[in-house]
Amino acid sequence: MKAIVFHQYGDPGVLQYEDVQTPTPGPGQVRVRVAATTFNGVDGNIRAGLMQGPMPLELPHVLGLDVAGTVDVVGDGVDGLAVGDRVVGFLPFVADGAAAEHVVVSAEALAPAPTSIPLTDAAALPVVGLTAWQALFDHAGLAAGQRVLVNGASGAVGGYAVQLASAAGAHVIATGSPRSRDRLTAQGAAEVVDHTATSVADALEEPVDVLLNLAPVDPDVLTSFTGLVRDGGVVVNTTVWMPAPSDEQRGVRGIDLYVRSDAAQLAELVARVDRGELAIDIAERVPLADLGSVHARAATGALSGKVVVLAPGA
Repeated sequence: MKAIVFHQYGDPGVLQYEDVQTPTPGPGQVRVRVAATTFNGVDGNIRAGLMQGPMPLELPHVLGLDVAGTVDVVGDGVDGLAVGDRVVGFLPFVADGAAAEHVVVSAEALAPAPTSIPLTDAAALPVVGLTAWQALFDHAGLAAGQRVLVNGASGAVGGYAVQLASAAGAHVIATGSPRSRDRLTAQGAAEVVDHTATSVADALEEPVDVLLNLAPVDPDVLTSFTGLVRDGGVVVNTTVWMPAPSDEQRGVRGIDLYVRSDAAQLAELVARVDRGELAIDIAERVPLADLGSVHARAATGALSGKVVVLAPGA
């Protein structure tokens, strides 16, 4: 089968589109015929060798944390999945991923794919959708009536966070550029702060209960975010190379988010998509053979929005 593989860490040039052996599922696993995967920012860090401590890999390695596809082989001991089932999932960081024609996955990691959108587009849901869900509900404990600030709302995670927080009955304040204002408003933001024209601190009329930071801000800016949160509130930070700030005197908690695979949460996100309550936003779709160019553009900061990577024949 065809896959995007790297045999050594380095710049995007180490990614090779080549033939590799088609995997066979073991007990508790299924093999998925990949329809699509995606590019996530962490993929570039993994490829560059910046994540070797927390994510030790065996090289060569196939990237691709998101998968949408169809089960084509079922391993021993698997119940609840059958050949032909359309599924989505968030794959382990250290296992070979879905930037390939086939991938082997633990059956427990998969959820039924949405039926209301193309299967390829469903690949844009698992990692970023789960990141938004876990940040808001697992870690921040967001409740109706609370005020939540989503810093970096125009990105892939931010769009889901704005939609989920708004659906939960929160007052959502989103930061973004002028070109993203209409989209963020449509997603449920009650206020949109133009971060190109004003600081978040100057724009806030009163403190927030939850501050979700999704943007790579300067360390001093990140530290200042505790001052925007009311006593007893929380700062949830996804830029984990800079620890989330806290203020113990005021009971403001700082939480660094490490997203995890959760099939039950993913199934809930899928259900919301099929009910028309959660929109999947995709910036572009590229063939698997062009994944290296996506990494190259991301390395220069020229990538905007969620990129879906289509397997051959999808």
